Amino acid sequence: MKIGFIGLGIMGTPMCGHLIAAGHELFIHTRKPAPAEIAAKATACPSAAAVAQAAEIVFLMLPDTPDVESVLFGKGGVAEGLGKGKTVVDMSSISPMETKTFAKKINDLGSDYLDAPVSGGEVGAKAASLTIMVGGPEAVFERVKPLFEKMGKNITLVGGNGDGQTCKVANQIIVALNIAAVGEALLFASKAGADPAKVRQALMGGFAASRILEVHGERMIKRTFAPGFRIALHQKDLNLALQGARTLGVALPQTASAAQLMQTCAANGGGQLDHSSLVKALELMAHHTVMPDAAS
Repeated sequence: MKIGFIGLGIMGTPMCGHLIAAGHELFIHTRKPAPAEIAAKATACPSAAAVAQAAEIVFLMLPDTPDVESVLFGKGGVAEGLGKGKTVVDMSSISPMETKTFAKKINDLGSDYLDAPVSGGEVGAKAASLTIMVGGPEAVFERVKPLFEKMGKNITLVGGNGDGQTCKVANQIIVALNIAAVGEALLFASKAGADPAKVRQALMGGFAASRILEVHGERMIKRTFAPGFRIALHQKDLNLALQGARTLGVALPQTASAAQLMQTCAANGGGQLDHSSLVKALELMAHHTVMPDAAS
């Protein structure tokens, strides 16, 4: 197929690479120069509109809601190149409410729209093992599913447009709270004089075992906080959760607490670190680190 891909960052680059490896013809547009491994095998387009004109399906993998809106509807945007029979698939993590508005605008142009945010981080993107949460019409989902299967493993049509993004917000709530829980547990163990690495090893065999304890707990112990998934992006997702909660009249007290821990990290220069570095906010309050930093 002729496929467009806009947004070649930490996640988008390997995702795009999997589609190329599957034999599809890729048309790309980036603000920065495309990674060499993609540029050598894809056609660079001068605008998002040109990508949409050339491709049957256009994938977006962008940082935030305003970025998606600009790429879709700004000057030279995707909307200018769309028409009947084309499909836009937004794999960014953005506002569920705005997503519904974007979908209607794209539908009014005669094109289909899926919101399909992902979970699994850089590791999942590289391994093509992402969880993909999709919102949109079932017929459109079935048509695009073979492409999703080149990028992920757990692929679910959650409901209509916006429901994929709602599912992703729920995912980010769970991930953030689990990172905070693992951070508190390892900090407690370390402050009490136990070896946090051995505590983590023991917990991995019990009911507290989790992917967060496995991956992010190891990062906390080894002090490997290069992203991954950045604090700044997780802050954005938690803000979406809290904004949505305010609209719905729902209290999310633990989500608010996790958002404040991430804000503490960002205020101390850690916004570009991996979200496992949330533990650093807890360490600041305890005046104690789970393990000494390498530079200490």
